[in-house]
Amino acid sequence: MQGEQAQQAVAGDNSRRLLDRLYDYEQRSQAHDVGEASRKQQISNWDGVVFRLGDHFLTCRIDQIEEIIAFPHYTQIPGAKDWLLGLANVRGNLVPMSDLGWFLFGSRTPVTARTRLIVTRIQGRLAGLVVDEVFGQRHFHTDDLEPETSWNDTPLAGLVTHQFTSSERTWGVLKLGELQANNDFIDGARRD
Repeated sequence: MQGEQAQQAVAGDNSRRLLDRLYDYEQRSQAHDVGEASRKQQISNWDGVVFRLGDHFLTCRIDQIEEIIAFPHYTQIPGAKDWLLGLANVRGNLVPMSDLGWFLFGSRTPVTARTRLIVTRIQGRLAGLVVDEVFGQRHFHTDDLEPETSWNDTPLAGLVTHQFTSSERTWGVLKLGELQANNDFIDGARRD
């Protein structure tokens, strides 16, 4: 009988030590907040889509882009400015297509196999911006974001005020919010 009680006491002791150890693991696990490290990394990472518009290399936040597609067929809009090319059917949605290079630089973007339509939202509605080519997604570090005034000497003045500099080139940060606040861009009606 005493042997049995001794075995139960040892088993109870082992169970208590195991539960104490598990409790200790739980406390240490909760003290180590993986979420905080993840949040810090998200704050320091800037994810963008990188593309070329004429001779300028640009990026905009990836969360501002709905999708990127090859240059689609479109239907012209009577009475629209030349740079407002028309309407494209993108997965059942009518998307106005603007030749961003034509609007900014005054000359039509040549359509090649690399020409892309960046679909975004302007004033809450889908809008397509024609660009010369899209290179894909790029991760930047916010420490590399620097204000730059040299963009003020280009037609992108006011749309690009910061840039990321990498080993191969400089990427201007296109502020789509400024584009949607530009009355000349929003009003695509011809006045003649």
